[in-house]
Amino acid sequence: MIDRIHVPDTETYIILHRQRELQSLVSPNSFVLYPRLNTQHAAVYGTSNMHPLALLPVLVAAVVRGHPAGTGTPAARFWEETLPGTPMPDVITDLVQKGIDHSPLVEHYQINLPNKDPKWTLRYGDPGSFADKAEVPPGLFFNKAQVRVGGSMNVSFPPELVPAILPRDVAGKVPFSNLTDVLSVFNMTPSSTAAAMVNDTLSRCRAPNPAGEQKTCTTSLEATLQTAVRMLGAGSRTVWAVTSKIPAGGGLPLQPYVIEAVRTLDGDRHVGCHIVPFPYAVYQCHSTGQPSAAYMVSLRGLREHGPGIAMAAICHLNTSSWNPAYPAFEILHTKPGGAPVCHFMRYANMLFGVKTGKA
Repeated sequence: MIDRIHVPDTETYIILHRQRELQSLVSPNSFVLYPRLNTQHAAVYGTSNMHPLALLPVLVAAVVRGHPAGTGTPAARFWEETLPGTPMPDVITDLVQKGIDHSPLVEHYQINLPNKDPKWTLRYGDPGSFADKAEVPPGLFFNKAQVRVGGSMNVSFPPELVPAILPRDVAGKVPFSNLTDVLSVFNMTPSSTAAAMVNDTLSRCRAPNPAGEQKTCTTSLEATLQTAVRMLGAGSRTVWAVTSKIPAGGGLPLQPYVIEAVRTLDGDRHVGCHIVPFPYAVYQCHSTGQPSAAYMVSLRGLREHGPGIAMAAICHLNTSSWNPAYPAFEILHTKPGGAPVCHFMRYANMLFGVKTGKA
């Protein structure tokens, strides 16, 4: 006898992400019928000899089709309710829509992870060694004294294809903490460089926080906002958020850039949320617990006269607890507890602070 499971709508309960859930609902020789999927996925899917998580992309396809587009997404509404008066940045809106229209769970396009994981972006106080300073993009770190109109700096960022932000109801049911499940769902080869980087991300997210710092990994935009608000210790309606406004893909050619404008952002403590290597957008939010200053810095290239860009920047004013091997110290000719260390926020990363009337 052949059992069948009919999926009548696109409610989230049809997402089955754990082996025990699938085994309890799908018998070993059953078939699953999905009449609402497109022709690429529609038909009868046999489950014999199939990894239990192999059904997840098909089941998710029915869910993501039920999500509205544009500003009507649940993530956009949550943003507006949590951060009133702060428009959702275009790059975040695009990644949210990408998670609906081109979910990596459904399309299984090639996962684009950087060749080298920029560990130095998040591990100020971590022990151990860091990447050589030659691997740090020019201009990522700079001195606070450079933040002035009319000044110039050499800046370069490699292009980045940032993974999609999954809808919260999907992200909550997709494997995250278990490496084997992640590799299975996203068809990743266990011996690949990408798999090693995903494993490093999972280890990083499980690692204890350095003394005085807060770090949390989030798998949805809603969780990212909630984490930033909690770390700031403020009411959600008093928090602002910004991203760098740079061309899609985040690439900036190496050249001198002139600073056309500087806007100081509110607050004396801030939270940065950085995308870490993973098949879908996972943010690691962190706060050093020390004073900081934040800015929006408008730049224009002096050689390639493209559109102006606006970079979100943070200056860490107290670095006394940082690892002396952190590459910014060598680049800026300073040391822990010395001059402030400033850095730009990379493409699609977010910076949060508390409103006092300016942001």
